[in-house]
Amino acid sequence: MKSVGQFPRRVEEIENFWITLSDGCRLAARLWRPADAEDDPVPAILEYLPYRKRDGTAARDALTHPYFAGHGYACLRVDMRGSGESDGLLHDEYLLQEQDDALEVIAWAAAQSWCSGTVGMMGISWGGFNALQVAARRPPALKAIITVCSTDDRYADDIHYKGGALLCENLGWASTMLSYSSRPPDPALVGEDWRETWHQRLDNMPLLIETWLSHPHRDAYWKHGSIAEDFSAIEAAVFAVGGWADAYSNAVPRLLAGLSAPVKGLVGPWVHKYPHIAVPAPAIGFLQEALRWWDYWLKGIDTGVTDDPAYIAYMQDSALPRPYYDERPGRWITEPAWPSPNIEARVLFLNHDGLGDQAAAETALRVCSPQTTGVASGAFCAMWMGPELPPDQREDDAGSLVFDSPPLEAAVEILGAPVIEVELAVDCPQANLVARLCDVAPGGASSRVTFGVLNLSHRDGHENPQTLEPGKRYRVRLQLDDAAHSFAPGHRIRLALSSAYWPLIWPSPEPVTLTLFGGVSRLELPLRPERCETAPRFEEPEGAPPEAATELRAPRRSRTVERDIASGNQIMRVINDFGERRIDDHGLATGEIARETYSIQADDPLSARMETHWTETLERGDWRVRTESRTVMWADAENFHIRAELETYENGERVHHKTWETSVLRRCV
Repeated sequence: MKSVGQFPRRVEEIENFWITLSDGCRLAARLWRPADAEDDPVPAILEYLPYRKRDGTAARDALTHPYFAGHGYACLRVDMRGSGESDGLLHDEYLLQEQDDALEVIAWAAAQSWCSGTVGMMGISWGGFNALQVAARRPPALKAIITVCSTDDRYADDIHYKGGALLCENLGWASTMLSYSSRPPDPALVGEDWRETWHQRLDNMPLLIETWLSHPHRDAYWKHGSIAEDFSAIEAAVFAVGGWADAYSNAVPRLLAGLSAPVKGLVGPWVHKYPHIAVPAPAIGFLQEALRWWDYWLKGIDTGVTDDPAYIAYMQDSALPRPYYDERPGRWITEPAWPSPNIEARVLFLNHDGLGDQAAAETALRVCSPQTTGVASGAFCAMWMGPELPPDQREDDAGSLVFDSPPLEAAVEILGAPVIEVELAVDCPQANLVARLCDVAPGGASSRVTFGVLNLSHRDGHENPQTLEPGKRYRVRLQLDDAAHSFAPGHRIRLALSSAYWPLIWPSPEPVTLTLFGGVSRLELPLRPERCETAPRFEEPEGAPPEAATELRAPRRSRTVERDIASGNQIMRVINDFGERRIDDHGLATGEIARETYSIQADDPLSARMETHWTETLERGDWRVRTESRTVMWADAENFHIRAELETYENGERVHHKTWETSVLRRCV
């Protein structure tokens, strides 16, 4: 990325100040703005997160916000209530209070003498979520947003449930938030009250996994904050961005199809990162693209952004499977609208001898997947933390019903969401169906292109699931995640169906034998005929100079699998040591290590067990704080069981200890 130090307008920074809300709560904020903004007011851009502006997002913020400020914007990075140096308590994600606070911050910014009165909002992940949610509240000053790696549907397309099945990331994210929220505010900013604020947070720390497990269906809890419930609520212009290697790319085409407000969509080959710092390559000049968006919608400058194609996507070429790519081969493509008139449905039948253009005679095909099927699933949400992408799928294919096409005579390109419609029966009242679409190279290597999951109790919807009648025949529809992929000539298209996918989803209460009826089941591919088109040309990534920091411990990441041949037990260990670094400007040193362990026996779904252990450290001089958080989750046929522990230390002495132990009823999960 090219570092840019000279901007059209000189930038000044206020490293920390407080915005006082109507209830007296103070939110900690950081501001970058043109030095002459009092004389020549500018629009404001808000990024609003619980991830600690002082240290958590400081490196990323340094690349982005001064860049915008140097081009004529006032950039606000605000810590949400109960996080960082802000007052109050953080009880859960995406609460009404969170939105209400944002509305006050936007009104405050619009009223400042250095602001022109118009405001934009941007963010990735949580910040992308709340940009959409706040836009749906229609604050008058908010004219445009940029939402990156986010979702419009908190139940069906977040880290909690997928297709009604419980994601193991549900516990992973709850553990992450327990760890993140355990850290104190910086005494250098908040003064002597830092310890009182810290202990108040620790005393009131929620166990979020209990809340999320208690809402296994699409109820009012999840509908709140899901802007898909009413797309018409958003009037601000929306630039929606995603990555094919991320968990949140589905929202981009849904927003394009659902919003009546001005909207553009962009999906690259990236993981869960902003596109100017993302992998795999090619990264793009995202900040330049964002400026084109802001300049038009916040300043009224005709940058041509409204003439851009509605949807720009990266068509990925066939590539051998790897858990990490430096670069994905492919090309940029465009569509004038979404849904696009250029997409054709191609139907392939699931026959006893593979995928075919014509339906063969009906055949009953059975599979009882080992509970270890899913070992090649990769991380649910890849975030540039080591070997996270799905490796060779052949091991998971061995535990699945597999349907292959003949070798392709010409390239086959898809853009959109593949769909399967299958007739099946199961031998248990509770079962999951997992579908993976794979690209099989001539040598046999199997690359996962996209996948989908359906808790079969949710076959008729997520609000009122019904258990299955063993032996009864059902016809079900399962939509896989959106993809853009070109299958190369000589390769095969593979559809693999399984009844287990550990450790991505929690297993059914008992082993499931799934009977699929071939010949009457089908796969529908969103075929995009290749055509001559002018590909968009993005500039090289730019950013402001990076934050000055000293590395004290290098990051280290690993993902390993152990198997006991005699017992059939499998253990996956994931270690993400984020290292330790000291920010030179203020001397605060931070360190972070996350550890996850997943264990299961191949023949026993009730042996599934997930454990996490996070360590956080903060140091400056002779002041040292450390927090240790641990969680463990297991289940029997009726309940999920959770234990959690949080220990906090100041200068080596334990100053706080809290434990949780709870059980939550399994309800069609």
